[in-house]
Amino acid sequence: MISSGKIKSVDFYRKIPRDLTEASLSGAGLSIVAALAMMFLFGMELNNYMTFSTSTSVIIDQSTDGDFLRIEFNISFPALSCEFASLDISDVLGTNRLNITKTIRKFSIGPDLRPTGSEFQSGPALHNIKHGDEGDEYSGDGSISLTAHNFEKFSHHHPILVVNFYAPWCYWSNRLKPSWEKAAKIMRERYDPEIDGRILLAKVDCTQEADLCRRNHIQGYPSIRIFRRGSDLREDHGHHEHESYYGDRDTDSLVKTMEALVAPIPLESEKLVLGGSNETGNAKRLAPLTGGCRIEGHVRVKKVPGNLIISAHSGTHSFDTSQMNMSHYISHLSFGRTIAPKVMSDVKRLIPYLGRSHERLNGRSFINHRDIGANVTIEHYLQIVKTEVITGRSNKLIEEYEYTAHSSLIQSLNIPVAKFHFELSPMQVLVTENKKSFSHFITNVCAIIGGVFTVAGILDSILHNTLRLVKKVELGKNF
Repeated sequence: MISSGKIKSVDFYRKIPRDLTEASLSGAGLSIVAALAMMFLFGMELNNYMTFSTSTSVIIDQSTDGDFLRIEFNISFPALSCEFASLDISDVLGTNRLNITKTIRKFSIGPDLRPTGSEFQSGPALHNIKHGDEGDEYSGDGSISLTAHNFEKFSHHHPILVVNFYAPWCYWSNRLKPSWEKAAKIMRERYDPEIDGRILLAKVDCTQEADLCRRNHIQGYPSIRIFRRGSDLREDHGHHEHESYYGDRDTDSLVKTMEALVAPIPLESEKLVLGGSNETGNAKRLAPLTGGCRIEGHVRVKKVPGNLIISAHSGTHSFDTSQMNMSHYISHLSFGRTIAPKVMSDVKRLIPYLGRSHERLNGRSFINHRDIGANVTIEHYLQIVKTEVITGRSNKLIEEYEYTAHSSLIQSLNIPVAKFHFELSPMQVLVTENKKSFSHFITNVCAIIGGVFTVAGILDSILHNTLRLVKKVELGKNF
């Protein structure tokens, strides 16, 4: 058997009898300093162990063909009516989605950009609007021409006033004209304005009465408005509550619609009965109260270069491009799903620079002061970079899209639009959160303790020998 004496021979820490050791003030001072240094360095190492470091790399975007990018937006157009506001999506792969309505909402807004009522209802999509035969001609004037001077007089005199706001240069206005005049003549014969007067069909030339058309928020031609006498008294601030007609434009359809409007109104009564027949419910809807529109919502697009375009659009109306103003204010525009504020704050503590370009255009306005002329399109060129963050605690993946933006106002030969051209970078930024290993922490703690202890011992030995030497010199002893 191995004796205990042989085992003791491998003792690295041999003990010196206490009687053979000597305590000193210098040693005590160094011991206190060494202990404080150990505590300080241990605290620093513990703090370093508890924090996380990150590594950043740039790699090829790992998106697949089936991945889509979400675009969230809230944009206000002071001079674009919700009646014609359309949001379209296109991309380089041939995708072309027109007048998206499923995931967006529209609100009529005033000059202060605040909503003037509830959500604007576009209503169900109508069939192709039927017109009279293109060769039909009608030389007579069955409808009354209104101006800014007599408009209020007629609108307060007749329970129902139906007005065709038109422009002589407009193709669709000219298509409507024969049918409109024929229908107006028929209704005048059936409901003589002098005897009956329950309904009157009129017209307004918007090239001559621009202010009158602007007050009624007319932006597309022809626009047929249905004014009910007294409806402006039902609302505060004198707002007219009237309707827009979107139905067929042939003579028979117009006459049928007018008859449905007159039916609920008694001949001798001037009291307006609202509601009436539902026969034309899909053909007429409340007209916008103001000329501005706020468009908000989201769309999903393929991860390829594409365009988000907001413009005035209608298959049966014409627009005076010289009078259109696509100025807008961007309340919100971002890509990808919205990250919860708590998650974003946690990520920002890890990566302070992240999120600075996530909503770069928020709060910015782009106004066309008409300094460069008419037909002005406002374009935004957006370059998007995807950032993925993998956290060390839960290996949770956070996706965040940041973008740069360059905007310009340019004159266009076509109808003015607000155009957002987006393009994703083929590269993505990958940020990985790295946690230090516990073994590395223990190794550093041992190094701190051993290093400080050793250095303190060396300093104590030097200080002790120096003091002994000084005492010998003072006593006059030789070496």
